[in-house]
Amino acid sequence: MQKTRLLASLLAGILIAAPASASELRIGLQDDADVLDPAQSRTFVGRIVYTALCDKLVDVSPTLEIVPQLATDWKWSDDGSELTMNLRKDVVFHDETPFNAAAVVANIQRSQTLPESRRKSELSSVKSVEAMGDYQVKFTLKSPDASLLAQLSDRSGMMVSPKAAAELGANLGNKPVCSGPFKFVERVQQDRIVLEKFPHYWNAANVFIDKVTFLPIPDSTVRLANLQSGDLDMLERLAATDAAAVKADPKLTYADAIGVGYLAMIANVGNGPRADNPFGKDKRLRQAFSLAIDREAVNQVVYEGTSVAGNQPFPPNSPWYDKDIPVPARDVEKAKSLMKEAGFATLDIEFSTPNNPVTMQRMQVIQSMVAEAGFNVKLKTTEFATLQSELPAGKFQFGHADWSGRVDPDGNLREFVTCKGAINDAKYCNPQVDTLLNEARSSTDNAVRKQKYDAAAQILNDAMPIIYLGHQAWIWALKKNVTGFVPTPDGMIRLQGVKKS
Repeated sequence: MQKTRLLASLLAGILIAAPASASELRIGLQDDADVLDPAQSRTFVGRIVYTALCDKLVDVSPTLEIVPQLATDWKWSDDGSELTMNLRKDVVFHDETPFNAAAVVANIQRSQTLPESRRKSELSSVKSVEAMGDYQVKFTLKSPDASLLAQLSDRSGMMVSPKAAAELGANLGNKPVCSGPFKFVERVQQDRIVLEKFPHYWNAANVFIDKVTFLPIPDSTVRLANLQSGDLDMLERLAATDAAAVKADPKLTYADAIGVGYLAMIANVGNGPRADNPFGKDKRLRQAFSLAIDREAVNQVVYEGTSVAGNQPFPPNSPWYDKDIPVPARDVEKAKSLMKEAGFATLDIEFSTPNNPVTMQRMQVIQSMVAEAGFNVKLKTTEFATLQSELPAGKFQFGHADWSGRVDPDGNLREFVTCKGAINDAKYCNPQVDTLLNEARSSTDNAVRKQKYDAAAQILNDAMPIIYLGHQAWIWALKKNVTGFVPTPDGMIRLQGVKKS
């Protein structure tokens, strides 16, 4: 008996002396991320993970301003041909190797030369990058590029360890080594991505979470149920239909922000054998499909009025929107006329869509609408990550093409419609569009840029390789004990300052 009491006393002492349990944040994602290498990846959810994993040269504020991150300040030359950046001196990568100007040079050159890189066109204006000292770097441009800072606020500006990149090459995504607030622990495809706090992070004093687990849960109903049951602490892209329920739940917090991206569909007009079909070859059929859609009805039915109907890569309230091309009203008769002109009364189309419920509902609504004009749409559902590999490979006829958006207009357009654009899955190519968008990128005069974008919009609205539907609000839901989260229009989850009590 005495031994038993002694053992109990010792156990109690151990429990009392033990540190408080580590703070873990479990975040539900709508999709699984693709490869976790900033040079190679392309998904929105990948960017959410990177926000915790990989710091960038510059970041974006809640008011969409470019602000310092790994670069402390920067200056353009008078002619806009050179960008000089000063760098933080208190940064190390997760493998404890130093971050400095040489590391920036190595990262930019890797993004420009790695065969698998999707950043090449984003950095195509960069002629060279050189270290001007241990903590100063200079970009010399082929021609002025007003979009470069915005590119450096995203994956093109994310810094990975040059040592790890040299060792792993194109396989860096299996074990990414960055310099963000959290370092990589493990990944199980379609199940989880686990990160843990990096103790030597330059802003560690503002990081209050010890471990982050990202969990891909495509079904929005299941995602919310997991939050309500306590299995999740936070989720992104709450279904608009669940907004009222979250707002009414005293255990949950609702947050939202109108996004800078768009909802869209992309037609395969030149990407391999699957482009060899009437819909890919005849713009009149794509124009008819667009006219058969009631965009505002899609907003109300699918997004509970939280999105904005649109027909361009910029929302109607954007200064870059071309008001001479207003959002078209639904016109089934004109759609039928265009189809007849193209030689069709009916047309079968296969649409590739990710298997999350909101996107499926949207396509079912559109499927019903366009059927009235004679389009017989068959939905091909697949995992989001799989779809992201099929689109660039040309394994689609017509597909899902939502984009999370960028601060600079170049980031919402050029990659997708220029002949060598890294995300031009349609393989649309018009040299006139290339010239206009390159000229818009080269000017630092917004009035000149606007003229170029408007001229390109006229051509693209006629060709319609991409059919735009609208602009979605980002919606998050959190447990009440998670505080400090600031919603931003880019849809990212920034964890600095976030606490879990």
